[in-house]
Amino acid sequence: MAQVMHPNVAGSLFATDGKTRPLQDALAATTLVLGLLSFITSFFHSLHLLTSWAGLVGLLVGIYGQWISVTTRERFALILGLGASGIGFLIGMAHGGLFGGVIGS
Repeated sequence: MAQVMHPNVAGSLFATDGKTRPLQDALAATTLVLGLLSFITSFFHSLHLLTSWAGLVGLLVGIYGQWISVTTRERFALILGLGASGIGFLIGMAHGGLFGGVIGS
């Protein structure tokens, strides 16, 4: 009856192994915040600098977070943040890019 002493968390979306991982949690939270910022600001054409830079940094942080993540919970949050960052980054690039209007003509 070993299964009584150890609950089955393998099927849970937010399964964890019970260890604390502050770096991975911080990377996931940062990716989510930057992704939301990039996605929300992509609806405003004049904010393309903020949108594209937040999206780019969110993508870079999220990719590193995916590389070192261990649990499904971390990867789930990172994928949501990466998706929002990617969409915001691409829309920001379409509206003027990383340096549009600041450098050049």
